Amino acid sequence: MKRLLILRHAKSSWADSSQDDWDRPLNERGQGDAPRAGQWLRQRAIVPDVIVTSDAVRARSTADAVAAALGYTQRIVAHPSLYLAEPKVAIDVLREVAGEARVVLVVGHNPGLEGLVYELTGESHQMVTTGLVVVDLPIDRWSDLDRDAAGTMADTWQPRE
Repeated sequence: MKRLLILRHAKSSWADSSQDDWDRPLNERGQGDAPRAGQWLRQRAIVPDVIVTSDAVRARSTADAVAAALGYTQRIVAHPSLYLAEPKVAIDVLREVAGEARVVLVVGHNPGLEGLVYELTGESHQMVTTGLVVVDLPIDRWSDLDRDAAGTMADTWQPRE
């Protein structure tokens, strides 16, 4: 059994309209919500063995804040292909995770993350900014992950809870 934590990046700033989408930082609300997601995980003793994130500034900043709140000290893997990734791409990235990792946190973007939740669980779930879904997967190795994984949505969190 593996556990996948699917986290949409925290709220980002649109203050500078000339700024490239990839470069957008977190806004004040996002800077507050991201650590709260980490605290929620810590309170439930859900600590990832690996964190994989889109390399966009807002996703990487979210991953860093969650990791700090969790006390996660391992390397965070920034993966360029997760930027605005379709579910299939996210699955391909996750298939590369070392087999011994039991819990993996992936930080990315919508609409791809909503699609990923649906493909892995068969359930629709709206991924608001900093929204988190915990998926249990009946696989032994991450390399076994595919669209028909028949995962179970074990829990969810949203910053307004």
